[in-house]
Amino acid sequence: MLTQDRQSKILSILSEQGSVTVARLTEILSTSESTIRRDLVHLAQEGKLNKVHGGATALHQEFVSFEDNIDEKLTKNIDKKKEIAKYAASQIQDDDFVYVDAGTTTLLMTTYLTNSKATFVTNGIDHAKQLVKNGCTTVVLGGKLKQSTEAIIGIVAATNLQKYSFTKAFLGVNGISEKQGYTTPDTEEAMLKAVVIERSFVSYVLADSSKFSKVSAVSFGSLDTACIITDKCESEKIKKKTVVKEVL
Repeated sequence: MLTQDRQSKILSILSEQGSVTVARLTEILSTSESTIRRDLVHLAQEGKLNKVHGGATALHQEFVSFEDNIDEKLTKNIDKKKEIAKYAASQIQDDDFVYVDAGTTTLLMTTYLTNSKATFVTNGIDHAKQLVKNGCTTVVLGGKLKQSTEAIIGIVAATNLQKYSFTKAFLGVNGISEKQGYTTPDTEEAMLKAVVIERSFVSYVLADSSKFSKVSAVSFGSLDTACIITDKCESEKIKKKTVVKEVL
């Protein structure tokens, strides 16, 4: 295949999928990884794609390969997160059995849950402390503690989740895109979130507007698997694929 044809094919794949790995392009185009990497460098220099570690994303998307710790997250978009958190808390009824995911917006949500009669299960250490402080019945998942986000993750936590069926679940997210859906950088956290969605009657993803058009390494659900609570969503395509509640 000629270089120009190969690079045109790469751009076509990105247009359809939003992101693609070097390994996948090597398979599709039947060429070497070194050739694909040279193509990606060339196309990135021409401003036709975003080159990321291990692959590429379309220009309208940003690849998020790292995750801030919880203290850093709490300093970003705090006013928007508070409004999202307040609305999310208002959706909980006293007879609900609720999963609260680790994350800064979900942590803020727990501050609005005062003397709720609902029962809560969480993988967030600070979340559990706040819920108990508020007088809520709280269960903490067992499993491996992730230092940066203070989230309990891993196969033990995922196995523990299998015993529960939630009326509602509230999840954090690192990126939301039309094609990749809901994504996070951590494989073990993604596994846990995917199990929660499977075990919940209704799932909500809490995301300020900065999370849209961003993609992280691991998808834990397509857009239609959860409702989105956000301050603002400008993508009509996303709104057509799931319920989006804008709180500002």
